[in-house]
Amino acid sequence: MNQTTPPPAFFITEQGRRLAYIKTDAPKAKTKKSVVFLGGLMSDMDGKKATFLEQLSRDTGFDYVRFDYSGHGRSEGDFITGTLSRWTEDALAIVDHFTQGPVVLVGSSMGGWIMLNIACRRPRRVQGLVGVAPAPDFTRDLMWDRFDPQIKETLRKDGLYLHPSDYGDPYPITLTLIEDGKDHLLLDNPIPIHCPVHILQGMADNVVPWTHAPRIVTALNSTEVTLTLTKDGDHSLSRDNDLEKLKKAVLALL
Repeated sequence: MNQTTPPPAFFITEQGRRLAYIKTDAPKAKTKKSVVFLGGLMSDMDGKKATFLEQLSRDTGFDYVRFDYSGHGRSEGDFITGTLSRWTEDALAIVDHFTQGPVVLVGSSMGGWIMLNIACRRPRRVQGLVGVAPAPDFTRDLMWDRFDPQIKETLRKDGLYLHPSDYGDPYPITLTLIEDGKDHLLLDNPIPIHCPVHILQGMADNVVPWTHAPRIVTALNSTEVTLTLTKDGDHSLSRDNDLEKLKKAVLALL
């Protein structure tokens, strides 16, 4: 039975950023592992996958946290000042402060990159990863390398480019975001992650090409990596059958 979700609470990080979050504590948790959802670029914690996992946590018995990065959703801050470094700090603060013991991370799109960053920094804590169209290295491989010369010149001159989106308003992409992304590139070398990983990827994804997923599989050091391709799946993977696959992947790691 669905329950009313409480309004978000707020947490101030060591860097002074005020983040909105909702934590669901299972009264009789069936597992010591908790789950944290990491959203995508310009998304928020009220999306379908994030709220679906909250209900799943109540139904099956595990602690769960969803939140907004700074400059996203109901968290404070200006989106255009954000970077992978900043948003990874936000996510680490949430994981460190609101979870104890083993944690499973679910990362969607950009959240999949941040998920990998956290797993590299907290190898003893992170016990499993579920990536939904994960997009490590997207600032280079899926943006800068694909931008035409005019867009690159706009970024160099103005520091900002409004990138069209199928999911609403254009994304304000800054040169600072692109440059900061270089410090977090993962796919050029083996990724030192050894926990189980399950990647869910739509082959009709027009944001993160499905061919990006096998590159992640190859780069991961883990020998327990599962890739599930959905031929007609889009970037969001939020249909009922997509959410059922997400449910199975998360519960398998719990």
